Amino acid sequence: MIKILMGGILSLVIAMGIARFSYTPILPLMQNDMSFSNGVAGYLATSNYAGYLVAAVLAGILPLRQWRKAFLRLSLILSVITTAGMGFFHLYTVWYVFRFVSGFSSAFVLVLASSIVLDKLAEKSKTNWSGIFYGGVGIGIFLTGLIIPILNRYFKWEGAWIGLSVTSLIFTFLVWIWLKDTTSNPTQNTEKESPTHGPPMKWLPWLIIAYGLEGLGYIVTGTFIVSIAEETPNFNGDATFIWMIVGLAAIPSCIIWSSLAKKWGFVKSLIVAMILQSFGIVIPVLLITKTGLVVSAILFGATFMGITTLATTLASRINPQNSSRIIGYLTAIYAAGQMIGPMIAGSLASASHNYNSALIGAAIVVLIGALFLLTGIQFDNKPVKIVIVESSNENMQNKKN
Repeated sequence: MIKILMGGILSLVIAMGIARFSYTPILPLMQNDMSFSNGVAGYLATSNYAGYLVAAVLAGILPLRQWRKAFLRLSLILSVITTAGMGFFHLYTVWYVFRFVSGFSSAFVLVLASSIVLDKLAEKSKTNWSGIFYGGVGIGIFLTGLIIPILNRYFKWEGAWIGLSVTSLIFTFLVWIWLKDTTSNPTQNTEKESPTHGPPMKWLPWLIIAYGLEGLGYIVTGTFIVSIAEETPNFNGDATFIWMIVGLAAIPSCIIWSSLAKKWGFVKSLIVAMILQSFGIVIPVLLITKTGLVVSAILFGATFMGITTLATTLASRINPQNSSRIIGYLTAIYAAGQMIGPMIAGSLASASHNYNSALIGAAIVVLIGALFLLTGIQFDNKPVKIVIVESSNENMQNKKN
């Protein structure tokens, strides 16, 4: 079980921490050398999130269950190749393609690794370990913040991409060994009553809108926070230090927010997390110091994965018997928001020559998303008993989530 969990964590390190999010700390290094605009930087980020959106939609449509391991391995290989490719080429058009494919493979790895690991956790009655699994995203972010300055010092930004690719290749080998897609009793049928604490289906559109706004707003900080640190006049030290702070704060966040949700309720916890994130996004505008950036990084890291955990769990509680489809809706609207966000933010930053307007706009968007959730507080911690018939481990996973 430990090896499967470690394999899942390393999958997220490869696909999310490195292939997807390492662009954030490498971006200012690329801009310093290549002198491309914030607009181009935004389009590159948008290309990545466009690939993520396409893959997220396909993952909800294609019958992948029988070939999860094969598709996972293929996606990991694509992550390794596209990460290395960013360091071998200096053409914007090629970068757009690599970032798109990288986003595509990242989404597939997230979906497939989650499916395999959560199935196994459900089978072993250890679903409370899921927060440890999702901590892999924070571990990956911390790792990139740690090694990119070293790679850049000796091999420049091109070497940073290639070095991360080599690291990913080593981790991929371990994933191949450890992450086995084996489940027992796949056709076992059990019937039991399960209390849920979710709002009714009629409230679902409010959650979908709020989560879409979250995707639109959070990604501005997620894409540009290291560039913001780099351009802050009184910031002393390596700007990638800020990215390490994001990763450290993200590692325990899923466990913390899940625990708070059990005490406060999922809707209230989600609202609090989004308000905190909104404040964290705008801090660099209000407090233009290293302290302001560190606080912003902590609040961002401590909330962005927690919000995803809370929102998807809440969605599964709204309709446990069809949670995968509802989570698919959430993932699609979230991906659409994060595809649009960097493009708008990059254009605003290029026009104004700073990130203030982009950060203020992003903070307002996330805050509006939190306001959309207020009507759901009345449904927190109101048990509604339903009967779930489990015909497979996949159904077990949906119930446990």
